Amino acid sequence: MGRTRGTTGSWVRRCRRAVMLGVTLVALVAIGSTGSVVAVPPPPPNPGDDELASAGALVQSGIGELGALVTLVAEADQQLARLDDEVAIRREAVNRALVDLQNARAAADTAAAVVQASQQALRDATAQISAAQHDFDAFARSLYTGGPDTSSHAALLGASSPDSVLDRAQILDRLSLGRDAVLDELQRARTQSANRDSAARAAKQEADSAASQAESQRAAAEQAIASARDALASQADRRSRLEGERTSAQARLDEARAAFGGLESSRAAYETWDEQRRAEEQAQAEAEAAAQRAAQQAAARVAANAAARELASQLAELAVPHTDLEEYTPTPRRSTPTTQIPTVTGSAAIETVVDRGMSQLGVQYAWGGGDENGPTLGIRDGGVADSYGDFGKIGFDCSGLMIYAFAGIGISLPHYTGYQYLAGEQVPSAQMKRGDMIFYGPNASQHVGLYLGDGQMLEAPQSGSVVKVSPVRWDGMTPYVVRMVS
Repeated sequence: MGRTRGTTGSWVRRCRRAVMLGVTLVALVAIGSTGSVVAVPPPPPNPGDDELASAGALVQSGIGELGALVTLVAEADQQLARLDDEVAIRREAVNRALVDLQNARAAADTAAAVVQASQQALRDATAQISAAQHDFDAFARSLYTGGPDTSSHAALLGASSPDSVLDRAQILDRLSLGRDAVLDELQRARTQSANRDSAARAAKQEADSAASQAESQRAAAEQAIASARDALASQADRRSRLEGERTSAQARLDEARAAFGGLESSRAAYETWDEQRRAEEQAQAEAEAAAQRAAQQAAARVAANAAARELASQLAELAVPHTDLEEYTPTPRRSTPTTQIPTVTGSAAIETVVDRGMSQLGVQYAWGGGDENGPTLGIRDGGVADSYGDFGKIGFDCSGLMIYAFAGIGISLPHYTGYQYLAGEQVPSAQMKRGDMIFYGPNASQHVGLYLGDGQMLEAPQSGSVVKVSPVRWDGMTPYVVRMVS
């Protein structure tokens, strides 16, 4: 609905009076944030004590299991070493049995050769005795049946006289005695050969028995080494299985340790985050308390500054609301205030501007809201502001806040950031001072804030927010700030 100048002024004054009653109360609640407070990131996972205890128990269990398996593997190693020694011993026992068998077989072969030789000697001796007996028998027969020419002996024995016969008898007796001696000697030799043959046979039997025993020992030694090798292979398999179990247990322990370490790291990260959160909350509380004190002090100074209020009121009376466009009736305007109030300059003017702006900390954002006397009803924008219901809120937008702040020193600003950018002296942004206006966007078309010093600025940022103190944002800033007061 359109409004005439007169009705508009009356409606605005009524609205202002209602709003100004609550401004001081709103300022006492410092809803804005300061640049010294950094938002705490979302909390990291915080494992519970039961979860940590369970993970710790798994680690301890894994340590116990791994320790037991390490012991078993060590014992298996010792057993393998013992079995390997036994295999070596039994291998040498087999070698000894083979050597003993070889020696026994050699001894048996030697004994067999001795038996064969003794048997041959016995046969030779028997043959010699038989031959000697045969020779003597033949000679004796020849003496009695043959003549003296039979042989040289017969010639000696051939005699025609009794004496000769007697001599022959004596010779025969002597020959018989020699024969018996020879036969006895041969018989003794034959007996000795028989004894040697008997001894050789006995030695061969012993050698054969030793060879048989050595063969049995060799077979037993080979069976023993086969058993030892089987035991060694079985123990090696057992050790290999234990090593596999140990490796698996080590992997489970490593996994449990990693999980427990991860939980501990998460707990430590959460505790660090919680400390940061408490510190940030304390800093936030301190910042809010400082902002509250600053707002209270600024509000008190603004309330006490009657000259600034009067000057701002006169500027408001002279200004035409920028939203009053539907119906317009020209109305005579005073070119100067009815009461001449000298304007302030320098640092006092800057502090008046800052005080008036800071006195509005916590006032809600309303797009199109704010004028020389304070917050006003917002307007529709057909978009974001409408979605936040700004048209039903009493507050400030960014340029409206600047209008209110500078009205206290008699400076009237248009309700548009692009025009405010042209309203004063443009100074390079790197040289900004307290009380300068900071602008953002192409040709200052997006936003404006009031520089407070120390990297802080006062602003009414956007729908859904409030008037607050923020860190100066350099991204998107215009090359110049605007200085209204030198």
